[in-house]
Amino acid sequence: MIDLRSDTLTVPDERMREAMARAAVGDDIYGEDPTINELQTRIADMFGKEAALFVPSGTMGNQIALATQLRSGDEVIADADAHIFHYENAATSVIARAQIYAIKTSDGVFSEEDLVAAIRPNAYYYPRTTMVAVENTHNRHGGVVLSTEYLTWLSEFARSRGLSLHCDGARIWNAIAATGTTPRQYGSIFTSMSVCMSKGAGAPVGSLVIGSAELIEEARRWRKLLGGGMRQAGILAAASLYALDHIVPNLSEDHVKAALFADTISHHPNVTIDRWRVQSNLVMFKVAMNDTDIMNRCEAHGVRIAPIKPGVLRAVFHHQISIQEAETAASVVMQALDQTA
Repeated sequence: MIDLRSDTLTVPDERMREAMARAAVGDDIYGEDPTINELQTRIADMFGKEAALFVPSGTMGNQIALATQLRSGDEVIADADAHIFHYENAATSVIARAQIYAIKTSDGVFSEEDLVAAIRPNAYYYPRTTMVAVENTHNRHGGVVLSTEYLTWLSEFARSRGLSLHCDGARIWNAIAATGTTPRQYGSIFTSMSVCMSKGAGAPVGSLVIGSAELIEEARRWRKLLGGGMRQAGILAAASLYALDHIVPNLSEDHVKAALFADTISHHPNVTIDRWRVQSNLVMFKVAMNDTDIMNRCEAHGVRIAPIKPGVLRAVFHHQISIQEAETAASVVMQALDQTA
């Protein structure tokens, strides 16, 4: 089965499992797991930040980053299709007791006009605008990459108005691969980041929160409060270290697979695809058929795809999908559309 539903479906291969089995471990609650400490130091250094904290999931990473910087009654400006708005169970309102001001965009890029309008006046009956949050790459916009030029401008805008700037880096490694931007360049832009290791990077579990030493010290308290503190978690960190050395450097190959798939299916008259959105490892497309029908037809021929929005399908590529499988998957989609009811 060629499963294109998500890049979270990667599984550790034998070499990653071997690295996990050999990992030196200790009690991370005491700060004594050497492999966890190695991973945190390495990620912090890569992004030019003072410190990093390993957490079980990207959602926890995002919510900890928000909670460390928000007060009850604050407001975060985010894209209306952002992960923190759509897929995190309204956690910002529960954990940080803050709310999200959602701006509708076509590609995750805020206009200055919309940002200025979103910042609340300084009056006691308004929420306090405290943070701007972005997602890079942007999932629900089809894996588009926010340019460093735009992000640098946004950082200056936020700083000039006393706002922090958070990056949901669920697929930041793909953004790095697509643009050639270094992790350190990205790190210099943001106040805080979540850096996911369990999507295209290929590790089975984990994200890291990165920021100042003070922010990460507070983040450690939030991780404990949320039940995210683990003991001999170096077994998991070893998988991330392996991924950094052996999988992350080759992520651009996944972008080639996505482009091949997109180019092939775009020739079918019953496929609608914004080709410009295919900038990383995700492909969003529409078909002239019911979502369930096309998914069932594809699965019957060995390919799984899934909707990302009503009427919009998504195919996601990772290191365990070969170029030949990308070609096969595209052919299956075309054949499924050609079948008579």
